[in-house]
Amino acid sequence: MTDTPAFLKDAKDLLTKQGFTTGNTWYHGTSSALVDSIKEQGLKRSGDQALKDAAKKTMATIGNAYTESVEPVFLTQSKELAFYWAQQTVRDRSVRIEGDEQPVVLAVNLSEELNAQVKPDVGAASLLLVKEGENFMAYLAGIYQENGFDAPEIDLMKADRMEYLTKLGMAYFNADIDAAHVTTLSD
Repeated sequence: MTDTPAFLKDAKDLLTKQGFTTGNTWYHGTSSALVDSIKEQGLKRSGDQALKDAAKKTMATIGNAYTESVEPVFLTQSKELAFYWAQQTVRDRSVRIEGDEQPVVLAVNLSEELNAQVKPDVGAASLLLVKEGENFMAYLAGIYQENGFDAPEIDLMKADRMEYLTKLGMAYFNADIDAAHVTTLSD
């Protein structure tokens, strides 16, 4: 388990036997180093330019080409899950970028029209097949158990696409999200 701050522990309100419920508010986990840019520009697809630049520089140093991919904005309906991903972002950045960064959870409030564009992240199946995914599944199992439910059972290859959203809390928005929809959560 992570050291999730109490004000972000929302699974007790969201978890049911079927998984996490959803609404028009979503959450995105990130690093404190990116918050000012997000407040100014909103959440951008493939947003962490500093990390991409560092990866590109590393690949050039070892003689390999680096191809940037355009990834959507990843969202979850749970503050607790967003905090997990925020911690991963801070860890990933610390490998290539020096600085004292902290995990931050952002709330993303969408209109009905925009909310309809949030999709279950079925692409997460590939993530769940590697070590990072195993760590996430262990964290997720802990949240379920902490709230009186059995860990989610999911067959990644046969799962209904909605299970990625309800059971795993994984969603995406395939466009930039205007800063007007984003607020930083604090206790």
